[in-house]
Amino acid sequence: MYYLRLLTAFIRLSAQEEMAYRANFFISLLHALLNLGTGALGMIVLFGQVKTIQGWNLTSSLVLLGVYLTLQALRGLFIGPSLETLAGVDGEVWTGRLDFIVLRPVNIQFLASLRYWRLFALIDLLLGAGVLGVAIAQLHQSLTFPDLLEFLIALIASTLILYAVLLFFAGLVFWSPGFLFTWVFNGLFQMARYPVGLYPGWARLVLTWIVPVGIMTTIPAEAISGRLPIAVLAGSVLLAVLLAIGASIVFQVGLRRYASASS
Repeated sequence: MYYLRLLTAFIRLSAQEEMAYRANFFISLLHALLNLGTGALGMIVLFGQVKTIQGWNLTSSLVLLGVYLTLQALRGLFIGPSLETLAGVDGEVWTGRLDFIVLRPVNIQFLASLRYWRLFALIDLLLGAGVLGVAIAQLHQSLTFPDLLEFLIALIASTLILYAVLLFFAGLVFWSPGFLFTWVFNGLFQMARYPVGLYPGWARLVLTWIVPVGIMTTIPAEAISGRLPIAVLAGSVLLAVLLAIGASIVFQVGLRRYASASS
């Protein structure tokens, strides 16, 4: 209950900060529409030239785009803001402001992960859900409860994988504060809006087994299309748990290297 009250306070304070400037809403709306437009236009141009790519057609690829937009919205809502404040440009590790976090009587990973929320990312979340709804309607198949349940489980697993990867990169900053690992991830994550089969073999290897952004979008998209084996779904959940544990260990070990601003 203590951490739940803290989380509620974080959300309330973040909402007050964002509502202080009305322009933030329109900027966020414009950014969300541009992101949706570029992704959808890329799909339309691509599948205007070919019918299918590695078993993916325009409709199934729109499902994947909807999953990508949803994950990007969840990242912008509660995963990215805190971790980027910690490890981004002029971040707390680089400037020494992390001193104010490590001295508090609260779990440091909890504070580093959930202090800041960007509630205008809910706009992106609605647009992502809208793309999913349109794509599902074009599948011309009825979604059963097991299909929806598999999709939700796969989406939760993908969100946990996304958090684990970002936490891992944030932990690496303790070893090299001047290197912006999150920028590397941003470039790779942009590639997840398209089917992994679109890329050459070496890129598929990177996007699947090294930085698994392809898994994050592909597995939920296949689940909602009704073609995801249960074994693959179970494997994605296991992978998410293992990555989360590993990323937490890297973060905790890296935290011990932090020397504080006064050292």
